[in-house]
Formats: sequence, C-alpha cells, structure tokens
Amino acid sequence: MGAVGKVVFGAVTAGLLGVAGYGGYNLYTGVTGGDTTAPHDGPVTADETRRTAREFLDAWADGNDMLAAGLTNDAEAAIGALSGYRDDGHVEKVTVTPGTARGTTVPFTVKAEVVFDKTRSNWTYASRLTVVRGRTTKKPLVDWRPSVLHPKLAADESVRTDLADNPPVRVLDHDGKELRQGRYPSLDPVLIALRARYGADAGGTARVEVSAIKADGTAGTTLHVVKKGTPGTLRTTLDAGAQKRAEKAVATRDGASVVALRPSTGEILAVANSDRADFNAALQGQTAPGSTFKIVTAATLLEAGKVSPGHLVPCPKTAAYAQGMTFHNVEDSENPGATFAQDFAASCNTAFVSLAGAVPDGAVAQEARTVFGLGLNWRVGITTFDGEVPSGSGDDKAAAMIGQGTVQMNPLTIASVAATAQTGTFKQPVIVPRSVDHREIATSDRGLSPATRSQLRAMMRLTATSGTAARAMSGLTGDIGAKTGSAEIDGQPKTNAWFTAYRNDVAAAAVVTGGGHGGEAAGPVVRAVLETG
Repeated sequence: MGAVGKVVFGAVTAGLLGVAGYGGYNLYTGVTGGDTTAPHDGPVTADETRRTAREFLDAWADGNDMLAAGLTNDAEAAIGALSGYRDDGHVEKVTVTPGTARGTTVPFTVKAEVVFDKTRSNWTYASRLTVVRGRTTKKPLVDWRPSVLHPKLAADESVRTDLADNPPVRVLDHDGKELRQGRYPSLDPVLIALRARYGADAGGTARVEVSAIKADGTAGTTLHVVKKGTPGTLRTTLDAGAQKRAEKAVATRDGASVVALRPSTGEILAVANSDRADFNAALQGQTAPGSTFKIVTAATLLEAGKVSPGHLVPCPKTAAYAQGMTFHNVEDSENPGATFAQDFAASCNTAFVSLAGAVPDGAVAQEARTVFGLGLNWRVGITTFDGEVPSGSGDDKAAAMIGQGTVQMNPLTIASVAATAQTGTFKQPVIVPRSVDHREIATSDRGLSPATRSQLRAMMRLTATSGTAARAMSGLTGDIGAKTGSAEIDGQPKTNAWFTAYRNDVAAAAVVTGGGHGGEAAGPVVRAVLETG
C-alpha cells in the first residue's frame, strides 16, 4: 500500500478545536467514521495492528491531519505535530510505504517533498509506529510520539524548515590560502568564531535545512538539507606558514600559547595553544605576565626622565618599596654595579622595585593605556582580552613594576607591547581586516618619544644578544629585540614562563604554564615563529 496525497489545507483550526473537545473514542468513531467493532480488552491483534497502521498512514499521506490524529492515543498533540510537519516543515507531498509488522510495531518509509521558496527537495527516511490499546476507548490506536514523524525527534521537538543561522564561510589567510578545519588544530575555535560572526558579511548564501526544533524554539538536529549554501570567503590577516610553525612549537609543551603579529600594521599572523579547548588562552587569557611587562615599566621610567640606559641602578638580592613586601630576583641573583640597561637585560626585579617611588601612583597604568593601547576595548574580529593594569599604590604598585600582582595579560597583549616598543606606535591587533566590516578600532593617545623608542629598542636588543633571551634568539639576524619573564602564581609550584620578541616586521609572545624560566620554556616557542620572518 502506498498513498500519495498533496497537502489538504483548511479545517485545521476546526480540527484543533474538535480535538480539544472530544475524547479518543469520539474522534475515532464519531468524527472519522473508523472501525465500529466493539471495543475489547486484551493484546492488540495482528489484524488490528495492520488496519490501524494502514488507516493512520493513509490519512497522513492524504493530508487529513484530523483523521490521522484521531487514530492516535494523544489526538491533541498529534494534530499539532502533523500540521506543523506540513506547515512549518514546508512539506507539500508525502508518500508512505509500510513494511512488515513485527508484533505491534510497523516500520515504514517516508518520501516527502519539501518546498522552500523556489527550492524543491526529496526527503526520504525510515520510521516506525506502534499500535496500543486505548486505556479508555479500548480501541487499537497509534501510540503517539514525535518520533513517529521522524525517528530523531525527541519528546519535546517538532519539525521546521528554514535558513541555517549563517551562510558557510571559507576562511582564508592573507594570501588567499584556505584555513581548513582540522588542519591547524588549535586554530579551530578561532575559525568557528569567525564563521559565526562574519557569515552574513562573507558573501555566501545560507543553506536551507529541515531541523528538529526544541520547545524553546532553538534548533536541534539537522534532519535533512534542502539546499546547500554557497560558501562566502573571509580573508583574514593570518599567515598559513606562521600558523603551521606556531602549531608545531606549542605541540611540544603542555600549557603553551603563542601569538605572532606584524608590528607595522597590527595584523595577527598566528594564534596557537597546546591545550585543545574552546577557551583561547592566547587571546583571552588573564594572568600576570611577569618581567615581559618591564617593557612598559621601562618606557614609563625613561619617558619620565628618571633613568637612562647607562644610569647606575644597583640590583640587590632583595628590595622593598615603602617598607612593604620584600621582593627577590630569580635564584636570588645580584649585581651591585648594574646599569639600568643591564637590569633590564638580566631581568632584575629588585632594581625595578627600587624605582617604584620614582614615578607617581598610576603612572605605569597611564603609560600602558595611553601609549601601549592596553585596556582600550580592542575590536580584533573575535573575542579577546586586551589587558588590565590597575592604578595601585604600595605593594600593588611595586608588584606592577615587575608584571606581578593584579597586572593581567596574555600572549596577544604582550606581543602587541613588543610591537609598540619596536615601532614606537601602537597598532591595534586585528585578525579580520577593518575593511570587512568597517568597525572602529582602538588608537592610543600618543606614541613613544623618539628618544624613548631608541633607548627601549637598544635595551631589548641587548637582552636578545647578551641577556636572558640570548640563548633563544641566538643566530637570528635582522632587527631583533626580546624580553623574558617568569611570573609567580599563587598555589602554583613553578612559575609561568614568558617570552616576547620581535624580528624585523614580526613580533611574538608566548607563555608556558608552569614552565619556569621564560628563556628556556617559552623562548623556543617564540623563536620558531620568528624564523618565518
């Protein structure tokens, strides 16, 4: 038996009212004119199973939702689902072919024609129904549940045909090479976020699909694709070669994250995390950056005229600011005759703490914001954290001088700090060119003074060639500069390792959670990315 019927519109509202006012028996015998055999107890027979299944499937195929609903044990729910299948599902024709009954269960095949806008699609799938005896009517009835309409429908779900949320998007690097899902594992969450945000702006067309819709209106499982979407293209600033190297570098260490960008433009070239998670630590992390933040601190002191690279600033084993907390150097090192440039290159904490009183409270926070662009609500193209430098006093101020306490950064912000030090001007990092959506991007109030930029670059080069970053930067040619860092985290036995550097027009920063020394753990990660420059 195969029944083919077009949708029969009309009488749906009346049917709903009728269902609300009649019991299953009245619908079955009084309204539908179904079998009038006297009701009886006992198991449903094979003949009752075949007859009830045939009548229900014929009514469904003919578009007689009221008749079909009356042949179920929940007529009110059934008529809503059946009419929704046609109206919300945009189904114009149904053909149902039953199979051989197995006890009281009858399998069947559905061939439906879905019409959405000007697109027609054939939708074929298998389902089944079970015949039970009505508890009050004693009549054989289809045991109603949404899965009768489609086996993947849950108890609270219905069918809807509509456009998918966003058109498909091919994400490209800056040279037009496609960045495919799975090829760059730690980049996958970024690609998903980009597709979600820019699907409507990428020039594609959304696909049309039949979906299971939950009671709250949200889409669940896709049941059938009516029309495949046309992919749009989104060109990003990412560089496939740099991304490949970044992926390889972080894969060698647990808890590693790295970001590389172009100092001249702020374009992000690579983003990688060794931990596979939706949370992107490289872009969204919020943790103390340790001595890599001394780039900002040094710029504050240099611009205030309190020090110069050749100024004598002793590096004792310990130091305190205003009789507060005692700070120490890594491995309790000291250099009583150090210059400020040597303190920077050796990453001397105590020297910087001893200079906390040389600048007013809030001076470092102001430098971070007005020159380095930190905390200015960056619009990168995906969700990021753009740094936080509180205006503290006392121990908080001393801790901030060395990137500890409540200073919060991530590889993206520290890479940007290094880039600003190299060029002298903050360029807000972007992963999607501003030309795509014409969004407003952050700008700093001013750049570094020419003298400060020159001094800061000289100290970063000294760090890269003969300071704590020398081993990681060894052999790299061109315009180079670097800064290491080790950040103490409460409750963590080993410090977080930080490293940032630039080489020509590439700047990068990395953190390795619990990695220890920045040059040893995070340095090789940054170097691997800089080699692409």
